[in-house]
Amino acid sequence: MPVSYGVVDMAISVVSGVPLRRLTVYVVAGFLVGTVLMGAVWNVYLPYPESGGFQAFPSSLERFTSYEQMKVFLEDVPQGNWYYGGAVKGRGFLPMMVAESTNAASSAADSAALGGSDYSVTNIQVAGVDEADIVKTDGAYIYLVSEDRVHIVRAFPPEDAALVSTIELSEWIVNIYVSEDKLVVFELEDPYYIRPWPMPEDLRGEVTTVKVFDVSDRAEPVLEREITLDGFLVDSRMIGDYVYIVTQRHSWLYNETEVWLPRFKSGEAIQEVEADMIYYSNVTEGGCSFTNVVAINSQDPDEPMTHETLLLNSASTIYASTGSIYISSPWWDSENGEITKIYKLTVEGKRIQYTADGAVPGNVLNQFSMDEYEDHFRIATTAGRVSRSGGDTSNNVYVLNSSLNIVGHLEDLAPGERIHSARFMGGRCYLVTFKKVDPLFTIDLNDPENPFVLGKLKIPGYSDYLHPYDEDHLIGIGKETVEAEEGDFAWYQGVKISLFDVSDVENPRELSKLEIGDRGTDTPALYDHKAVLFSRSRNLLVIPILVAEIDESDYADDVLANAYGEYVYQGAHVFHVSPEEGIRLRGVVSHIEGDEAFLKSGYYFDSELMVERSLYIDDVLYTLSSGMVKMNWLDDLAEVGSVELP
Repeated sequence: MPVSYGVVDMAISVVSGVPLRRLTVYVVAGFLVGTVLMGAVWNVYLPYPESGGFQAFPSSLERFTSYEQMKVFLEDVPQGNWYYGGAVKGRGFLPMMVAESTNAASSAADSAALGGSDYSVTNIQVAGVDEADIVKTDGAYIYLVSEDRVHIVRAFPPEDAALVSTIELSEWIVNIYVSEDKLVVFELEDPYYIRPWPMPEDLRGEVTTVKVFDVSDRAEPVLEREITLDGFLVDSRMIGDYVYIVTQRHSWLYNETEVWLPRFKSGEAIQEVEADMIYYSNVTEGGCSFTNVVAINSQDPDEPMTHETLLLNSASTIYASTGSIYISSPWWDSENGEITKIYKLTVEGKRIQYTADGAVPGNVLNQFSMDEYEDHFRIATTAGRVSRSGGDTSNNVYVLNSSLNIVGHLEDLAPGERIHSARFMGGRCYLVTFKKVDPLFTIDLNDPENPFVLGKLKIPGYSDYLHPYDEDHLIGIGKETVEAEEGDFAWYQGVKISLFDVSDVENPRELSKLEIGDRGTDTPALYDHKAVLFSRSRNLLVIPILVAEIDESDYADDVLANAYGEYVYQGAHVFHVSPEEGIRLRGVVSHIEGDEAFLKSGYYFDSELMVERSLYIDDVLYTLSSGMVKMNWLDDLAEVGSVELP
């Protein structure tokens, strides 16, 4: 299959608009896309061995030959329901996490001279594949997103910490990358803004703006490049100098006569993707969307962007290795029920090429439900639904070859439960399912064609996120639970942190656990892996937690399992974690003084001083909220200083 590129020359242009009002609600950078999934399959099915009845789709994407063919295709596809989707940057808990750098020599040109020699980096799933976040550091400076602004703070040495500059934009900033002297910013329009209809010719729906700033002079950032991409941001990754961006926009058939093709904008110049450059599935689907995969060189503003466009049902979750991007798409098939279609694109520098596609039963939970290892793709799914009155779920692990054909499978794990977390580590997979208790499964995948369960552990509670401590130990972050007397379910309680010993893979055990707060206690680490700082060499774990506690004196009788506590504290909780000593809370760093703010909170709490992220540079812990950067010594958590943010 030949490689082809759509090319747009990038020029600098500045978007102007009305500054955003500050948000006062919890909101995660996310996207809501509703689609009615329906359609008849008219392709030939190929079964995989002992499949339990599932019929796998062969690779099926091809390019349209003309605009007219595309138009006829879309006329025959049910349009379904489609809702506005957009990522929202707001207050409260937002996606990020920081993990240990392997002495990741500075990523800014001057960091080697000015920054710390050891600093944490964004927690990523795959080594060498960076993920965008609301906080980045290069060991000398911290770059922090706050609504429509990016603050650049001189962080090292901590005694000289100060706000150096603030970049203020006109729209909502979702997240950023920092690489050498370049700052890459993702900006979305206010999703509450209602576009005029019909939409202007240059803006045919949701758009994602990518701005690249030269920050070699941190006090005077310079906008170097601006790119407007068709569609809302699904996700992105950075590999080397290149940022790979996935956007999506519904395949509008305006007035039933015109297909609004994807567009990319540079300054005032607009390029439209030709129909014969777009891949589509030969399986009829409902509610199709244009999915764009774009490559941008973060270091060279003169290198044109490249892209591939696919007409898919939808793009929900992506996984990326250093050489491939996998896009998952939920779908409903009358023969198989819920399935996930997977599309593989090979990437290398500016090159992007569609390679293969496949399908498996069920739906994925998040990016950690997918993994690439030794030319195979592994994926964990849940099929069916769980409710308090029962459930018909099955949990499965599938192994696919490089052509995305299923070669191995393990099905019907923990019937009636659903996957809460997954982690693939080399030849093993760890799964946590839950309904009333938490089975932690250890699964052997060393033989791709014959995966099997090695062992399992059943304990109260569940883990929403699994993080490797080392080859023989896992950290689990989730909730403690109490079985309900009135039904086949459990009431969740406080935040639970567990250390699992999996050295005996047939008999995994919970080595240590610690519960923080009562029912109502929350942490963004439950749904966002970027909200956790972990360093194995320092035995350090830091997560932001909003603590709720129950005052037992308020109850005449025993406290009910479904009783909520009241908010009493928020801050970065600093833990010591080791197999020898277990999990121990060392202390808490908060940006909120006193308890007055909590006394007024009721059932809801929000503050600009809620700690959302943490990182370290040498021996200093930095905690970050939208209103402050605070510095504490790692050894005793004594305060070094703070920088207030406007």
